Amino acid sequence: MNTKQAKEILKKVRQVEIRTNRLVNDSLAGQYRSVFKGRGMDFDEVREYVPGDEVRSIDWNVTARVGHPFIKKFTEERELTILLMVDVSASGNFGSHQQSKRQWAAEIASVLAFSAIRNNDKVGLILFTDHVEKFIPPRKGRRHVLRVIREVLFFEPRKRGTDLNGALEFLLRVTPHRAIAVVISDFIGSPPNSRKGASRMRSQMMLLESLAQASFTMLRQANRRHDLVAVQITDRYELELPALGRLVLTDAETGEVVEINTGDERKRAAFAERQTRARAELMRLFRSAGIDGIQLRTDRPYAVELARFFETREKRRLHG
Repeated sequence: MNTKQAKEILKKVRQVEIRTNRLVNDSLAGQYRSVFKGRGMDFDEVREYVPGDEVRSIDWNVTARVGHPFIKKFTEERELTILLMVDVSASGNFGSHQQSKRQWAAEIASVLAFSAIRNNDKVGLILFTDHVEKFIPPRKGRRHVLRVIREVLFFEPRKRGTDLNGALEFLLRVTPHRAIAVVISDFIGSPPNSRKGASRMRSQMMLLESLAQASFTMLRQANRRHDLVAVQITDRYELELPALGRLVLTDAETGEVVEINTGDERKRAAFAERQTRARAELMRLFRSAGIDGIQLRTDRPYAVELARFFETREKRRLHG
């Protein structure tokens, strides 16, 4: 890498930091703290009982010794670990708007990472395709987060496909203690073992639901050990076809070529309806596995959807 390239990378990372930091400072860091709780409570001290204190907190040993009631005071064991699991397969390079899905993923990762370090939590990174491409162990600090952003933006993967199962298995191996694991992916693709010998008449870009369906068991297993959150990033033209006549599309991950007549209004409508159903089914699948899901589009601001996710999760936590 020459000096000019290094400066361009640094500039891009800094731009992402500035954009996402404003959002974190304005609202999301506090919401992050509310919805992602610590692992438990640590004993802090005892103090004298005052009316209104929880009777169950009375320390009976101290009370008996001094002759009047004292209670135990606890503080939340706050420090958490957040593992960002980012899909860097070839389909993430697609973008019909200002940014590709890969760039969008970097911004989402940045928001979550800066929210984490504002709350003194650790941040780690797993980049995956159909292999785990890179693992950065969890650490704290701004410099560490800037490295995470840089890797999400500019890492050049060796493979092009997607294997979510393998990434989740790796997560379970390298993270023995409970963590928040955020999977950021378009969830496009089919499992590696289903590709050979399969007759596939449609492009993988049309199979939004297949990757998560194939990984349902592993998603549920990973969520039992960790707090798993799934963030799906899609592009507008993966959900609705433009009216451009006959198009020849090449699958970014497999090289498969598909011809589609986008001039037919009925076909465009059928495609959009199918994709809408697929997105809804994906969210149902996440709920069945006990996983919180967020669906984002590259042509719409992500701040509103992230805030809605935090609010919904907070309400659920408060109401059990």
